[in-house]
Order: sequence, then structure tokens, then C-alpha cells
Amino acid sequence: MEKIFGRTNGLKPSEKKRLANLYNRRVGANRLVSAELARTLAALSEELEKPISLLFDRGGRVIRVAVGDAKELPVPESALVETRLSGYRVLHTHLGNGGLSRPDLSMLFLHRLDAMAALEVAGGHPSKLHLAQLSPPKADEEDWQIMPSRPYHEYLEWDLSAAVAALEEELSRQARGLDLRDGSGERAVLVGLDQGEGVQAEVDLAELAELARTAGAIVAHKELVFRPSLDPRYAIGRGKVEELVSQAYHQNAGTLIFGIELSAAQARELEAVTGLKVLDRTQLILDIFAQHARTPEAKVQVELAQLKYLLPRLVGKGKELSRLGGGIGTRGPGETKLEVDRRRLQDRIAELTRKLREIAGRRQETRRQRDKSGLPMVGVVGYTNAGKTTLMQALAKKGEEGENKLFATLRPLTRRGFLAGIGEVLYTDTVGFIRHMPSDLLEAFRSTLEELRDADVLLHVLDASQEGALERYQVVEDLLADLGVEARRLLVLSKADKAGGYDLEFLKERLGGLPISAVKGSGLQELKEALASTLVAQGVRPAAWAYVPPEATAVVAASTD
Repeated sequence: MEKIFGRTNGLKPSEKKRLANLYNRRVGANRLVSAELARTLAALSEELEKPISLLFDRGGRVIRVAVGDAKELPVPESALVETRLSGYRVLHTHLGNGGLSRPDLSMLFLHRLDAMAALEVAGGHPSKLHLAQLSPPKADEEDWQIMPSRPYHEYLEWDLSAAVAALEEELSRQARGLDLRDGSGERAVLVGLDQGEGVQAEVDLAELAELARTAGAIVAHKELVFRPSLDPRYAIGRGKVEELVSQAYHQNAGTLIFGIELSAAQARELEAVTGLKVLDRTQLILDIFAQHARTPEAKVQVELAQLKYLLPRLVGKGKELSRLGGGIGTRGPGETKLEVDRRRLQDRIAELTRKLREIAGRRQETRRQRDKSGLPMVGVVGYTNAGKTTLMQALAKKGEEGENKLFATLRPLTRRGFLAGIGEVLYTDTVGFIRHMPSDLLEAFRSTLEELRDADVLLHVLDASQEGALERYQVVEDLLADLGVEARRLLVLSKADKAGGYDLEFLKERLGGLPISAVKGSGLQELKEALASTLVAQGVRPAAWAYVPPEATAVVAASTD
């Protein structure tokens, strides 16, 4: 017997059998209901004194039967394309007068149903039929359009297929227009949370948009939600979630990206209620690292961080994930697929951790060989996309082109350069930092970041053109302190050509530092002189013929007060 969902307590076996027989019913693919089915549903609802709900696929087959309102119907997950509806429609009975309820309309919208219909039952006979469909994305109405209530027989010949095709064509037309305007790519709605941070919350949302762009997404809409405390189920509350789903529908977006780390339960609930892909900030950063990981070492580090993030979020889906263990006379269900998956993940994490230890050992040997060369080492650190790679290219004999993306550099990059008065030096660039750096990612990249401990001097590169530069400066300094890096810093105010004059003076007054533009070459000579003087102050012996200008010493003193 097919399963009956909903409020089945108290039903007789014969009644359950009659309900199960509804699975054998079928209406035309282009029809909403047949006269025979309408009479059968009305009579059965009157007898049970309960509403009955049916879920149809696009071929007109009944795939779910429930006792109760439409919300009792579990809608199967479908490979939802933003330009299409789900391919399911609902028909349910109402005992008494009344049109479609708000939960009916929310279900229509959240699941992108082809149609939602309610059949009034009066004296065991079908009466009026209430019908709603989604509105086209650019329509002036709400997210749904409610058709006039009519006697049910007037809807028997209504062409459902034509209405669905017209709506999907409108969705496709809008998608093509958005692709022409914004470019093709995965469209996303961004959700930032303000828990009392004020301006910093706006800065974080702007940074989330930059992360999304770097990951390859198109930002269709940004929303900053003020909520002092998080909702344990939906993070931002059910009402706000439905508003965001409406935005996603009208902007043809298939992804929701949250600027916080969601719990496993919150992510599941949000995906279930929205039907959209749901990512949090940590997942987004891990995705960017995975895209930019090119060397074997970087791939191991990123995979390890991803698996550590995934492990506590593995959740089974009930009995279908259970399998019998091998052998004769096995008792119980054996090891579930969930347990197998967890064990495999743990084994893989152990293997990657071992590989990282081996890589760390080889890196330590490389550092020892480098120490034997006697060349001073300058570490380049800073917030992501602060201009470190571009500065490396300007200071070293050769380097890679910088990119206007977050986390464009993952592997430690060491290049030789020349400083007047010092001779050859080694410049080492490392992965950029970011606020709320995922702990698993920081742990995976710890061996790479330990390169900074051996540096004679650190160039802390700070983007002077970015809003919130002071906070970004402190983020980097705090992370360096956590890593136990104590090398002397020389602050570089990069992208000075893009920074406002007042902002630049404010940063110089608060933090000191040397303003430069690596692209235009301004300030580089002063930086090299200051760097040479700092290395001398750290005990690096200059070449015998070297000349260190006295004004460089003054620059260093000003920048490190």
C-alpha cells in the first residue's frame, strides 16, 4: 500500500485503502482536475471530515496523498532551474467556504509549484474551485496571482500546460535579459547580519560581495538584516527568509549566501524552506581557496580544511541510508552509510594531516638551506587583496601579475630582489588574511604561514583606499600575534593613488607608514631605503660598499613609532 502522509491517526484500514487508491488516479497533463476526481475527493473528505491533499507531477500522476491541508504534503526535492517551475502542482479540499490560505500561497511560492488549487466541499459534493499561480517576475502584483473563484466545472477545460509554458517563457526571457546586463554566472542573494556592529556590518556585507564576486557569483541583491540574536532555526527568522526568497525569484537567483557561519541545522532548514542553494561565509571562503589552489601543497591544505568543515555537518536521511553488514547471522542494520562516510572522512583527514607534516618537514629543510645562503628575508603580509603580489613584483627582480581578487595567492612565493646598501634579499609573499578567518583553514595553512617567523622584517601591506582600513590592520596584527610572529614590522600604505587625501593623512597620523603606489611606482624608492635601514637595525650586515641615506633612518623611526 502506498504511504499516506499527514494526520492519519484514527483512520480505519478501509479508509486508508481508499486513500491509497488515489495514487491510481490520473488527470491529463494539461488539466487541473477531472470531474470524477473532484467528486471522489469531495465525498471522501466529507466522510472522513478531514481535508485531503494531492500532489501531482507534470504528467498528471498523483505522487503524494495526505490527510490535512496542503502543508502536510512533502514536496520532493527537484533539480530546480531558476528559469523553470518545479513541475509539481497541488489540489486539496476545503471543508466549507474560504479561499486559499496564506500557508497555501507560501507553499506555492517557496516550492515554485505549477499551480495551487483548493476545492470547496459542500454536502459531500464539489463546489467552488480556488486557483493561484506564480506571478511573472516583473509583474506589479504580489509573488502570486489568484484567479477568480468559480464553480469547479468551469475549470475542467482550463489549459494548465499553456499557463505554465507562458510563465516559464517569461522566466527565461528575464534570465536572458539579466545575462545580457550582468553577464552569465550563478546569481546570488547576499545576506548580512547586523547584531549591533553598525557601520562594521555594512563593511562586512561589502566584503561578502567581493568574496562572492571572486568565487564567480553575480551579486543579484544584498540585504543587511538587523537582528540582535540569531534565530536557532532560520538564523534571520522565517518571515525574512520568505522576503529573501521573493528577492531571489524576482532576480532569478538560485543561491543564498550568508555573511555568518551557519550551523548544520540552520543550513538544512534554510535549504528545505527555500529550495535554494544555501552557503555561509566559511563555505564561500573555502570555495575560493579551492578554486585558487594550484600546487599539490595548496590542494592538500584546502581539502583538509574542507573535510574538517564537512565532518560535523554530515547528516543521514533516515532508513534509506542504512545497509546490512556482511557475514552470516548479522544482527541489526549493521553500519549505516552515514557512519561509513564519517569513517572515510576521518581516514582521509588523517592521511592529509600526515601529508601536511611531511610537507612541513620539507619546507623546514628548505628554510635551513635558505638560511645557509645568508640572504636576509623580508616577509610580505597583509589583508587579502591589499596589493601584496603587485608590491612583490615591483620590489623583486621578477614576480607574478597581481589580480584584483581575494586570495589570488595561496602558495608562499619567494623571489630575489636587490636593495642598495644591503645587496640581495629574499621577498616571501604568503596567503592573505581576512576577518573571521575560518579556524580550520588557518590551521591547515599554519605550516605555510610559519615562513613568517623566519623573516628579518615584515612588510605589512595595508590598502589605504579601502573603508575600514584600521580594522583590517588590526585583524592582520591579531592573526600574526596568534601565530607567534614577532618580527619587526614596516607598514606600507598601498594604493595611495586611489586613496583620498584625508584618509591617507588619517592613517599616517594613526599608524604611521609609507604611502606607495606599486602600479605607478610612487614611494617605492623611499620604501626600499626604509627597508634597508630596518634590516641594518635588525643586525643585517650591509655590503662593504653600501651607502644608507640618513633620511631613510628617520622614515623608519616615523613608521614604527
